[in-house]
Amino acid sequence: MTYTPARQRTLYFIGVTTSQSSIMKVFPRWSEALGLDAVIKGIDFTPNDDPARYREAVAFIKADPLSMGALVTTHKVNLLKASRDLFDDLDPYAQTLGEISGVSKRGGRLWGHAKDPITVGCSLEAIVEDGYWRRTGAEMIILGAGGSSMALTLFLHNKAIRGGDTPGRITVTARREQSLAEIREAHRRIGFAIPVAYAVTPEPTDADRLVAALPKGSMVVNATGLGKDRPGSPLTDAVAFPGDGIAWEFNYRGELIFLDQARAARARANLRVEDGWVYFIHGWTRVIAEVFDTPIAVAGPKFDRLSQIALSATKGP
Repeated sequence: MTYTPARQRTLYFIGVTTSQSSIMKVFPRWSEALGLDAVIKGIDFTPNDDPARYREAVAFIKADPLSMGALVTTHKVNLLKASRDLFDDLDPYAQTLGEISGVSKRGGRLWGHAKDPITVGCSLEAIVEDGYWRRTGAEMIILGAGGSSMALTLFLHNKAIRGGDTPGRITVTARREQSLAEIREAHRRIGFAIPVAYAVTPEPTDADRLVAALPKGSMVVNATGLGKDRPGSPLTDAVAFPGDGIAWEFNYRGELIFLDQARAARARANLRVEDGWVYFIHGWTRVIAEVFDTPIAVAGPKFDRLSQIALSATKGP
C-alpha cells in the first residue's frame, strides 16, 4: 500500500475488508455530529500478514501530523508484535492482553490501547441489569476462546474483584485444546476471580450438551466468529437454550446462523436474544473518543443519538 500524507484529520480502520463495514457510512455522520472535522480511511491486510506491512502502517501514522490514529480489528495481536518498539506507551489492558484495538497520539507520543474489555463491558451492562446474576444464580458460557472471550472474562474478573455482580460460573469452549491454552494461562496468571471451566468441543453437538446443562437464566455467548468471519455456528439447530436465558451474538453482520438458532428458540425457551449492534457502537465510539481526545457518552440520550445516526446511515442509500 502507498501511504500519502493526510490532508484532513484522518482515522484509519485497519482490517481485512474494511470497505464492506458499516462504519464507512456511519463515521462521516458521527464526525459531523461530534464536530470532529475528520474522515476515515481503510487499510486492508490479509490475516497474519507480513510483519513489515504492519510496521509500515504504524510508522506512517506515527509520523504523519494529520493521521490521528486507528481502530484495529483482526490484526490486534500481530500488529503489536510487529511494531511494539514504535509505541511509546501501552495502556494496562494492552499490556495484559498483548494486543491493541486502538492507536492514538498524545504530545508526540504514540499510544496503543486495548479497548475490548471496556467496550464488551459496556455492551454487557446494557444487556444485563445490575443484580441479575445474584438474583438468578445464572451462569455464562462463552463459545470461543479468542480475543473477544479474553476481553469479556477480563472485564468480569475485574468486576468481581471490586465486589460487582458477575455470573456464578463461566465456561469457555474451543474446538481444540491448544486454543484454550492461552486464555487458561491468562486466567491463571491473574488469579481469575470467578469459578471457571474450560471445555474442548470439537463438534457442535459437544457444545450443545454444555448449553443444555446450564441453569435457568444463563447467558450463551457466541464469540467464535462463526457466522461472520467463517460460515456456520458453534451449535446445531437442535440445541436447547436455557429457559429464561439470554443468547448474545457478538456480531451484527454476516450470515449469523447462531442468531437465527436463538431466535427460533425464543418463544419456547422464553429466551432474550441480543446481536452485536451495541457492541459495534461501543467498539467504535470508545476508540474515537481516545483518538480525538473527546468525551463520548456510554449510555443515555447522547449515546442513543449516536446509535440512531448509525442505524440511519446503514439503512440509507
